[in-house]
Amino acid sequence: MSAPVSVVTGANSGIGRATAIRLAAAGHVVVGTVRSIPKADKLLSMAEAAGVGIELVELDVADGDSVRSGFAEIIDRFGRVDHLVNNAGVGGNGVVEETSPKQFLDVMNVDLCGAVRCAQAVLPQMRERGAGTIVNITSVAGCFGAMAQAPYVASKWALEGVSEELALEVAPFGIRVAIIEPGVTKSAIFAKNNDAPNESGAYDAQYRRMFGFYAAGIRQATPAEEVAEVILHAIETDSPQLRYSVSWAASEIIEGRGRMAEGDWVALGALDSDDAYVARFNELFGVDLSS
Repeated sequence: MSAPVSVVTGANSGIGRATAIRLAAAGHVVVGTVRSIPKADKLLSMAEAAGVGIELVELDVADGDSVRSGFAEIIDRFGRVDHLVNNAGVGGNGVVEETSPKQFLDVMNVDLCGAVRCAQAVLPQMRERGAGTIVNITSVAGCFGAMAQAPYVASKWALEGVSEELALEVAPFGIRVAIIEPGVTKSAIFAKNNDAPNESGAYDAQYRRMFGFYAAGIRQATPAEEVAEVILHAIETDSPQLRYSVSWAASEIIEGRGRMAEGDWVALGALDSDDAYVARFNELFGVDLSS
């Protein structure tokens, strides 16, 4: 049997890069999509150091024409796509009051619509073969209302719902869907995601607590390779799950939010003191945000 062909979007950094290299090491033919091949030097050098090869295709998930032409090239060169890892994404900070509809839509266009575009590009040939896997990378922020990150939360919650629906729709065709929910993982996305618009000045505490969460997470961040290992498992396992939580604080927050009373969640936001917020967060989720 020939090696499986796996496409990893956003393969140039972080989780995408680690996943591309890990799948290649497991014997997959890996196609990494990047927005610019000349800027993929680090990916290629890391792959070479790992003793594997990564094929590259230029593709921007935010652009429908780019997705169509990119996947046409992939199918032409490799004949099929067995596994798709929808990893490409962007962050987005902002409280609801001060986030414009355009800001919501810009993040949704990448994080949600980008994954949908890529899934639509591979599903016809997966259905025809009666096999395939689509892995969607969401976030712990797709499972709870992560404060002061309204565009990101909206996009990742939406991708969670679409992924769950897709799993039902394609199951009769032998296609599996896996949702990967990382917590804080070592990635360049956090260095880029440092906006705190706060135009009214009313939301200092909300931004401060959001950055405090990520500061704690970055100190304890999980290597991207750990997420890559979970993605490989989700693709190759004979006992698949729909959802996999991984990385710092993910399982604690997802499980804690699931068992919380709604009133406790709202009351957490109402606390005046940052120290009281940190203590209550730890009590509710078992996650220490103290510096």
